[in-house]
Amino acid sequence: MRILGINAIYHDPSAALVVDGTVVAAAEEERFSRRKHGKRPVPFSAWELPELSMRWVLEAGGIRPEDVDVVAYSFDPALSKSAEDLGLHDPWDHLRTTYAEHVAGFLHSTLPGIDEGKLRYVPHHVAHAASAALASPFPTSSVLVLDGRGERASHLAGRYEDGRIEVFTTQELPHSLGLLYESLTEHLGFLRSSDEYKVMALASYGEPRFLDELRQIVRTTGDGGFVAPVPDWSRWAPARVDDGTWGGAHADLAASVQARLEEVLVELARWLHERTGDTALTMAGGIALNCVANSRIWRESGFEQVWVQPAAGDAGTSLGAALQVAAELGEPVRPMPGAALGREWSDDELAAKLRTAKVPFSTPDDLAAEVADVLASNGVVAWFDGRSEFGPRALGHRSLLAHPGFAENLERLNDVKGREQFRPVAPMVLQDRAAEIFSDGPIPSPYMLFVHRVDAGWVDRIPAAVHVDGTARIQTVDPATQPRLGATLREFEQRTGLPVVINTSLNTAGRPMVDDPRDALELFGSAPVDLLVLGPHLVRRSEVFAQHDGVQA
Repeated sequence: MRILGINAIYHDPSAALVVDGTVVAAAEEERFSRRKHGKRPVPFSAWELPELSMRWVLEAGGIRPEDVDVVAYSFDPALSKSAEDLGLHDPWDHLRTTYAEHVAGFLHSTLPGIDEGKLRYVPHHVAHAASAALASPFPTSSVLVLDGRGERASHLAGRYEDGRIEVFTTQELPHSLGLLYESLTEHLGFLRSSDEYKVMALASYGEPRFLDELRQIVRTTGDGGFVAPVPDWSRWAPARVDDGTWGGAHADLAASVQARLEEVLVELARWLHERTGDTALTMAGGIALNCVANSRIWRESGFEQVWVQPAAGDAGTSLGAALQVAAELGEPVRPMPGAALGREWSDDELAAKLRTAKVPFSTPDDLAAEVADVLASNGVVAWFDGRSEFGPRALGHRSLLAHPGFAENLERLNDVKGREQFRPVAPMVLQDRAAEIFSDGPIPSPYMLFVHRVDAGWVDRIPAAVHVDGTARIQTVDPATQPRLGATLREFEQRTGLPVVINTSLNTAGRPMVDDPRDALELFGSAPVDLLVLGPHLVRRSEVFAQHDGVQA
């Protein structure tokens, strides 16, 4: 069975392909269109058919449009209510529902080989749930979904067993922890439905001095649900203008809301654990990208294992919709093989791209050693290797790397990317060394979705990797699945004694993560990066500029 999953609602349009229960490919439209989160002027920022990513996932699977058996769409307009009935202020809500009702026609006009009768709607939160539970390594798990909104709800708690979901409870709108956090994001001067991770980072710089008041406003109801009206944030701090300054009451407000969010999530997870007694919890929805909250759930909920979908936001619903339909049709659904589900190029194709660009490069016998030399000498490395990641985290396929032993490298990488200085970067660590350095969080942690405490003996050794609160959002690297990166970390440790490098996504502020070789070359040409790794090939800034100077001479 060949199932094409699509998300074309709210934001983060994406496409995924599942064949005979196996995940073949998944990609976000932004990686092709170069519009972050699929953003366009209102109202079109709310939906966009993922034309480019749909075509690519079919190509990756060697499937023609006419050979697709089912198109799974991660929204069910039959479940929608009007914004007024839901207590929301959304003037475009009715158009969103109308778009979904007619998406079969739009789909057919984009990919004429796909018959309109092949469309199946999957409820938004069921698609999120399937993206977690069915993609995880657990045949049975409790599942928790929390985001801004679906058709009429903002939350789902349930259980998957043998590919079938049992929904215990949902939380009807307007109560939404996601919309609450989005509203705060906007009040703090950031981009709503985009920059919520900045609020999480800012929270570490504040004190939760408004927490007691928020506990009276945002609370669980004892039945798996919650009450979460959006308060008037100005009672605690005036609206912030994003002028480059930060801290004070704004950081305290971020800390207070983050702390209350964590408490509520732990209470919801405990309720679910008491209901099921399962050992494993799987999670999706935009709130599941809050790695600080995830770690508290791992520590305090009663579940022994917590698995979070690496594309937990709306992009992941394309994959979840396809997996859900596969399970409903009796397919033996297999766990996703990892987050590297996007585009890749062969070594020869990458070399051809470099020759076309007339960029000098080398293909060394021992690439890991040469990259480690640059990192050990405090150079910045742009790393492009293998299939691109599905989801918002750079996981060693499209990354910027640097030495963690120099505290100033945090500011340096933030300057390279053109982003706020309160934002942390993440340590990559060899999986077999992680427990020596990081504690109080799950290991392995391959998707950078939990925070860990940095052990005292390592804080001064890797200062650029340590957030202001003494934690780090780690990614464990298994050399068996990422051999080139694993070898580089081993070589770096031989030179420095540190089995860790710092990592941030390969992009600059406001732009999607680099996806293809041209994107990588554009970033390399415009940012102060010393070395570009393009598969097995190396491009050195010094050699590029030497060539340029020679031409000028």
